[in-house]
Amino acid sequence: MSAVAPAIERTAEDTAPAAPPARIRTRTRRRLDDDGLAGYLFLVPWFIGMLFTVIPFGVSLYLAFTDYNLLQVPNFTGFENFIRLFEDPKIVKSAQVTLLYTVFAVPLGLLAALGVAMLLNRGVRGLPIYRSVFYLPSLIGGSVAVVMLWRAIFGYEGIVNKALAVFGIEGPGWVTDPDWSMVTLITLSIWGFGGSMVIFLAGLRQIPRSYYEAASIDGAGAWRQFRSITAPLLSPVVFFNLVLGLIGSLQVFTQGYVFSGGSGGPADSTLFYNLYLYQQGFQRFDMGYASAMAWVMFVVIAAFTALNFLVSKYWVFYDD
Repeated sequence: MSAVAPAIERTAEDTAPAAPPARIRTRTRRRLDDDGLAGYLFLVPWFIGMLFTVIPFGVSLYLAFTDYNLLQVPNFTGFENFIRLFEDPKIVKSAQVTLLYTVFAVPLGLLAALGVAMLLNRGVRGLPIYRSVFYLPSLIGGSVAVVMLWRAIFGYEGIVNKALAVFGIEGPGWVTDPDWSMVTLITLSIWGFGGSMVIFLAGLRQIPRSYYEAASIDGAGAWRQFRSITAPLLSPVVFFNLVLGLIGSLQVFTQGYVFSGGSGGPADSTLFYNLYLYQQGFQRFDMGYASAMAWVMFVVIAAFTALNFLVSKYWVFYDD
């Protein structure tokens, strides 16, 4: 037994992996250091971009507690801007206009995008052409030129009213009537559903066809298949589009500004919160008050987003 033990020890020593030479270890360490340096170099543009974000954030937070009109040194006033904000009746009006736009534009836009995506997912011939046609409005939907064109189309002498006149219908003042101006802007928002549609279409393509085939064999109809297969498996995509849609609708500005000429009219019916913020900051030069408004909007958007994530666990289902 004593003669066998040394032999076993020698065999273990012979079969044990040899440690890499010092030269190889040094070369490997140098390569890792070079890769780390390259990674930090690629992050430099991001760090530079963060400076242009963090610094304005900090400055605007400071200005929110000051009286500042761009021509004088900021005068610290404490919470005066925030107290004034909650006493301003136009703040309430602009918040109502923004929420009204959000409540209708976001759900209707999602329904339009999902409906078109489901139609295109049925194997339509020339799918790339249709996909491009429906996606194009989302690229230019919020631009100044498109809003001006939309205003001309829905003007009292525009194409829409002329088309209605053919059927003997007198069209309303889509732009000048407070009862119809918001309807026109919501329609413009729905018209640009292409971005959400493409994302919905990609999500639908990820659902295995075998699920629908098995459901058909079991006698499930189209509505049952949508409720039990499409809706649950597509819920992460719906959640993604919903969050982006809410954030975008709460920050809407260009449509209201161009549509009303910067006034928020008629009768403040298009006075979005961001448009009123712009009026305070760049027309009245009350930068302190405008900064306070911006931070309130930031908190509101963050709260809505957090609420969406909290509620998502009850209706968003993932494949795993």
